Amino acid sequence: MKAVTKHFAVLLGMISLTACNANAKQNPQDLGLNQTVIETTLKSEKAEIKVALLLDTSNSMDGLIDQAKAQLWEVVNELSYAKCGEKSPNLKIALYEYGNDNLNADEGYLRQVLAFSDDLDEISKSLFSLTTNGGNEYCGKVIKTALDQLNWGDKQDDLKLIFIAGNEPYTQGRVSYKEASQLAHQKDVTVNTIFCGEYNQGISGHWKDGADLTHGNYMAINHNKATVHIASPYDDKILELNEKLNKTYIAYGYLGRQKMEMQAQQDENALSYDKANAVSRTVSKSSRLYKNSSWDLVDAEKEAGFSYDGINDEQLPEELKGKSKDDIKSYVKKKRTEREKLQNEIAKLNVKRKTYIAEKSKDKKNGLENALVNAIKTQAKKKNYVWE
Repeated sequence: MKAVTKHFAVLLGMISLTACNANAKQNPQDLGLNQTVIETTLKSEKAEIKVALLLDTSNSMDGLIDQAKAQLWEVVNELSYAKCGEKSPNLKIALYEYGNDNLNADEGYLRQVLAFSDDLDEISKSLFSLTTNGGNEYCGKVIKTALDQLNWGDKQDDLKLIFIAGNEPYTQGRVSYKEASQLAHQKDVTVNTIFCGEYNQGISGHWKDGADLTHGNYMAINHNKATVHIASPYDDKILELNEKLNKTYIAYGYLGRQKMEMQAQQDENALSYDKANAVSRTVSKSSRLYKNSSWDLVDAEKEAGFSYDGINDEQLPEELKGKSKDDIKSYVKKKRTEREKLQNEIAKLNVKRKTYIAEKSKDKKNGLENALVNAIKTQAKKKNYVWE
C-alpha cells in the first residue's frame, strides 16, 4: 500500500470503522484530528456496489448470454433497494467476455467490453453486443485481468464482487485460478462462480474451489433454460407511463441525441424478450440508479458544479435555442416535476406488481438472476448492508 501521511492514515482508519451500520464510534478529538474534516469526508463517501460480470461467450453459451440480457433489469431493481447505513449505495457494473475465438489469442481470448459504469443504458447496450463463437476458456486469466484493469478502489464500505460464468474446467490456461484468488483477497474482491451445467460436474471442474478461496458463492445453473417472465395486470399501465417518462428527458451537448436514441434502443431490446422484461426496465428507469447527467439537463442540473454558463445555444435542443437562462430553468423545472410524478406512479404500481409476481412465482426462479441476487445479498450482510 502506498505511503500516506500520518494524519491521513488515521483518517482512513476512522472511515473504515464506519462501515454501514458499525456500532463503535470514536471521538475525532482523541486522535488529534479536526472533527469537521472527518464529518465532511464521511458524508462525501457514498458506498458502492461494484459488480464485474465475466461471461463465457464460447459457442455453447448462447443461453447464458440470453439470460443476462433478459434478466438484467430485475437484478438492477433488486439492488436499488439496498441500504448501507442511512445511504443508498451506488451501483457500478463492468463486463468482460472470454472464451471466444474471435478475441485476441495473445490476450487470452478475452475482452473488456465495459469498465465500471453506472450508465444502465450503456450496460444494456454492451450486453446486447455480445455474440458467441469458439473457444478457449481461461478463468484464471480473465479474473486476474479484471482485477488488474478495473478501478476497484479501497473504500471499506464498498461491496466488490466478481461473477464468472462458464462451463469448462476452471483450471484451464497459464494463469492459475489460485493466483487470481490471492490477488482478489488483496483487493478485497469476492469471486463468485456460476457453473453452467450439473452441480457436481462444476465441483469436479474446480468451480466450487474457485469460489471457496475468496469466500464467494458457488452456483450451478441451467443456462439453456428460458427466462420466466410473469405478466401482471399492471404492466400495460407501467409501459404507458414509460412513454411519458421518456418525454421528460432534455437532451443537450454532443452526446444528447445519441444517448436519447440509445435509451429508445434499449427499451426495444428489453421488449424484444418479453413485455414483462420491458416493464422491469421501466421500473429501473424510475429508480435512483438510472442516471443520465452526461446528456440530460434534468439530471445534470442536480450535479454539483453544474452551470448553465457552460452551455452554448448550439448544445441545446431546438425547443430551448434562443431562450433566456430563466426560461431554460423554468422548462427544466417543469420536466423534473413531470418526471418525479411519473416515477412515483411507477413505483406505486410496482409495489402491486411485485406482490402479484411473488404470489405467482414461488417455484419459478430464473437461474442467472437468482444466482446473482442471492450471492450479492449473502455477501452484503458481511458489510451490514440491508434491503428495504
